[in-house]
Amino acid sequence: MNSSPLSPPAPVEDRNRTFRRVILRLIPFLTLVWFLAWIDRVNIGFAKLTMMDSLQWSEVVYGAGAGIFFFGYFFFEVPSNLLLQKIGAPKTIMRIALGWGVVSVLMAFVQEEWQFYTLRFLLGAFEAGLQPGVILFLTYWLPAHRRGKAMAVFMSASAMSLMIGSPLAGSIMNAFDGSLAMHGWQWLFIVEGIPSIIVGILALFILTDRPGNAKWLSADEKEHIRYELASEQSTLGHRDHNFWVSLRKPITWVLILTFFCIVAGNATLTFYGPSLVKAVGITDIATLGWVMSAVYACGWLGMVGNGWLSDRNRESRWHTATAAALGALGLVLASVFLNQGSTLGVVLSLALSAAGTMGAIPVFWNLPARFMSGTALVAGLAVINSIANLAGYFAPQLLGGLKESTGAYNSGLYLIAAVEFLAVGFILIFIRKQAKQEQASEEGELESAGEPR
Repeated sequence: MNSSPLSPPAPVEDRNRTFRRVILRLIPFLTLVWFLAWIDRVNIGFAKLTMMDSLQWSEVVYGAGAGIFFFGYFFFEVPSNLLLQKIGAPKTIMRIALGWGVVSVLMAFVQEEWQFYTLRFLLGAFEAGLQPGVILFLTYWLPAHRRGKAMAVFMSASAMSLMIGSPLAGSIMNAFDGSLAMHGWQWLFIVEGIPSIIVGILALFILTDRPGNAKWLSADEKEHIRYELASEQSTLGHRDHNFWVSLRKPITWVLILTFFCIVAGNATLTFYGPSLVKAVGITDIATLGWVMSAVYACGWLGMVGNGWLSDRNRESRWHTATAAALGALGLVLASVFLNQGSTLGVVLSLALSAAGTMGAIPVFWNLPARFMSGTALVAGLAVINSIANLAGYFAPQLLGGLKESTGAYNSGLYLIAAVEFLAVGFILIFIRKQAKQEQASEEGELESAGEPR
C-alpha cells in the first residue's frame, strides 16, 4: 500500500539519493539534446560568413531565413507538447531530434531562396516542442524544489553551445572546405546535423516516460518520487487543469509577457553581442569568438548558479526577477561603455547581462506550475514559450533598425534594457497580485459550497 503523501516513506537522505540517481540518469542526456538543438539553430550565423557569397544572396535573404525559424516555433509548439502527453517523452524527443537533424543536413544542399526559407521554417517547427516538452517531462519526475537546479543545467546547454559552437564551427569550415567538391559551410550543416540524428535514436533507449515505468528504479525509489510529488500537489492546492480556462486568465498572459521581455534581452546578446564587441575594436574573428565564448561562459554560470540558489531557498519569483534586473542593467552599462569606447567595459557589461538574463530563464519555468496543472500546464508551457520566443525575431529587428537610423547601438540597447526591466515589474507586482486574487477567489468558492478551506 502506498504511503500517505503526509507520511514520508523514507528519511530525506534516502530520498536525496534517489533523486540524485534520477538526475544523473536524465539530465546529462537531455542537456546533450538541447546543446545539439542550439548548435543546429545558430550555426547559420557562422555558415553565413561564406554561404551568402557562394549562393550570391543578400543580407535581406539571410535575415528573412534566419527569422522565419521563430515562426515555425510559434505554430508548432502547442501541438508538439500535446503529442508528448499522448505518446510520451522518449518518442517525442526522438521525433524532434531526428526531424531537425535531417533538416540541418539538408541545409547543406540549398540552392534556391525558397529552399532556404522552407528548411529554416521546418527547423523551427521540429525544434518547437523540445524545451517546453522537457520542462513538462521533468514535472513527472522532480518536485519544484528539485527542478530548479536540474533545469538550470539542462538550459545552460544553450550557453555552452554558444561557448563551444564558435570555435567548433570555424574549425569545421576550415578543415573540410573543398572536400568532395563542397564548401566549408555545407560541411558545417552535415557534420553538426548527424549527431542530432544519432541522439534522436538513442532517446528511445535512454529515457523513460514516467517513474512508474522505470525498470532502473527499485520499488522504494519509485515510492520516494511518488511521495514528494504527491506532497507538492497537496501544498499547491487548486490549479487550472483546463487549457482554455487558463488561457482566458490574466496570469497566463502575464507569464507570456514576462518571458517575452527576458527573451528580448537574450536574443540581443545572441545576435548582437559579437557586433558590440567588434564596435569597440576587437575585429579579429578568432579573437572575437573567444571573447564571446567567455561572455557566454558567464551566462552558463548564471544559469547553474541561480538554479542552485533557487532550489536551496525553495523560491523562484525573486530569483527570476533579480536575475532579469541584472541582465537589463548589463545592457544599460554596455551602452554607456560603448559610447565611451571602452572595450573592457563593454565586455564586462555583456558578461553581467549574460549571467543575469540567461540565469533568469531556467528559474522562470518554475512559475507556470504554480498556476496550472494537467492539460493546462501541457499546453500552457508551449503557448508561453511559442509566443514569447517571437521576441527572438522582433528584438534584433528593432535593434538593427535603430542602428540603421541613428548610426549607433545606444538607443536600441536602452530600449531593450527597458523591455527586460518590464519583466521585473510583471514578476514582482502582477504575478504576486494575481496569485493572491486567485487564492481569495478559491477560498470564496469553498465557503460558498460549505467546504472547509
